Amino acid sequence: MSLTADRPLERHLIDIRRHLHANPELSGEEYETTAAIREWLRQEGVRIADYPLKTGLVAEIGGLLGGPVVALRADIDALPIQEETGLPFASRRPGVMHACGHDFHTAALIGAAVLLKRREAELPGTVRLLFQPAEEKAKGAAQVIESGALEGVAAVFGLHNKPDLPVGTVGIRTGPIMAAADGFAVEVDGKGTHAAVPEAGLDPLVTAAHMLTALQSIVSRNVSSLDSAVVSVTRLSAGTSWNVIPEKAIFDGTIRTFDEGVRAEVRRRFEQVVDGVAAAFGTTARTRWTGGPPPVVNDARWARTAAKAAERAGLAVVEPKPSPAGEDFALYLKEAPGAFVFLGTNGLREWHHPAFDVDEAALPQAAAYLASAALEALAELSGDDAGPDPVAARAEAGTRP
Repeated sequence: MSLTADRPLERHLIDIRRHLHANPELSGEEYETTAAIREWLRQEGVRIADYPLKTGLVAEIGGLLGGPVVALRADIDALPIQEETGLPFASRRPGVMHACGHDFHTAALIGAAVLLKRREAELPGTVRLLFQPAEEKAKGAAQVIESGALEGVAAVFGLHNKPDLPVGTVGIRTGPIMAAADGFAVEVDGKGTHAAVPEAGLDPLVTAAHMLTALQSIVSRNVSSLDSAVVSVTRLSAGTSWNVIPEKAIFDGTIRTFDEGVRAEVRRRFEQVVDGVAAAFGTTARTRWTGGPPPVVNDARWARTAAKAAERAGLAVVEPKPSPAGEDFALYLKEAPGAFVFLGTNGLREWHHPAFDVDEAALPQAAAYLASAALEALAELSGDDAGPDPVAARAEAGTRP
């Protein structure tokens, strides 16, 4: 019997996902979510590891025979968005919604824990389960790393639902799969004056407008056509009246890149453009950076392992386009090699849309993939190429213990 035919476990995971969806919590506030995860794991006999996290938790399966450590990660936080899905299990909290599918990710990792727990005596190592808080603020991965939960980890795996991939497929690629996400805010200081006598002042709005135009040349003239980058100004603020040239103009936005070298060059040229244009107009400018996570870069070895695990879990492997969205899973990959994949969910809306939803038929597939990835990795690391059979792991899920 396959996992998708395992009605009790499938129903249990859907119930978990819907409970989480109806009770979302923002980044750093996931107290009830953490308590619920702890209880679901306790019911399955999964041991909770002692790592100092305010929200989120770490659990472990295996280690009875010693061996290497492999980590699986799910993010647990929601977004400050008013839900518009109309679902019967829609958010009960005004202005808070699981609009990125972290409820799906959490339920999938609990499902993987169930499958792995049933084979615990056979595991040639330890599977560490990272239920991470605060991904949406790009702070949670750093908290987990600071807690020590990545120490000793030989490989780390994660997934993200992908609305534009069909259920039954998984997107896997070597190299960058998600972008570095940096934020900027530029403050231009001029000299205010009456709008009728602009020569008496230094117009920060004209300066800012020229900056916005010049910044677009960075990608077209400083980034190779074989690479990619995005520079987007998303907000411009200045002035309080139609007849006053203001003292100050402020604009902000984001830069997305897939390569650390390109990332550094774009930031360098950005500051050159801002400072140069400001000087040309007799104004001054300051750039403040909000450094986001680096690019998510999959290790070639573990991307191959992920593909093997996906196929054993009955999924079709495709090579996806990299996403320009950011993901702090990238920080784990700075600590240990691994792979991050996209799991097809047939969504009608993109991430962060108020009507975002996933096809729950993909939930048992996600659980099976995560369990398979851990089993495949442990088998490789322990020198047993055959290793435990992930398909057999799924087949043992006939009834919940």
